Amino acid sequence: MPPNLEVFLQAVLEALTLSVLLVGLFGLIVPIFPGLTVMWLGTLAYAVIQNAAGHMTGWKWLMFGLITVLMIVGNIVDNIIIARKMRDKYVPWSSIFFAFAASIVASLFFTPLIGLIAAPVGLFLAEVRRLKNRDAALDSTKAYMVGWGWAFGARFLIGLGMLGFWMLWAWVI
Repeated sequence: MPPNLEVFLQAVLEALTLSVLLVGLFGLIVPIFPGLTVMWLGTLAYAVIQNAAGHMTGWKWLMFGLITVLMIVGNIVDNIIIARKMRDKYVPWSSIFFAFAASIVASLFFTPLIGLIAAPVGLFLAEVRRLKNRDAALDSTKAYMVGWGWAFGARFLIGLGMLGFWMLWAWVI
């Protein structure tokens, strides 16, 4: 393959991978969008292509391994933070499940943005039905929103870490 063509294809691969990473990173705003997993899949495709071209070294595999660990930890931490904030207000698992289900269903039939709104609305409705008290249901919904905010912050920082490790891998190592 001519050197200019190889450089061009490498630049295209890096641009596509960076695009996938940025879509995943900014997709983290939507609670049900698996942004960290999308980012990981982008780096997996990059690793497979780089390995096929003979460009993967031990250090590059280490970067991919760190990205993999961050993706797993991020997906676990996300759920723990949201559930923990709601459980601190004694919100039962049935109400939590209803909120997540409302978000998924709304996102499937409408848009992820509607799903973003459906989760707290679903939780509020489930808690009003359970508690028969609007103010207590609102407290539960606030706990969900605080948990979502902290989880988003954690996911976003983890996503930035994944992006940083890929940038080291692609452009430094």
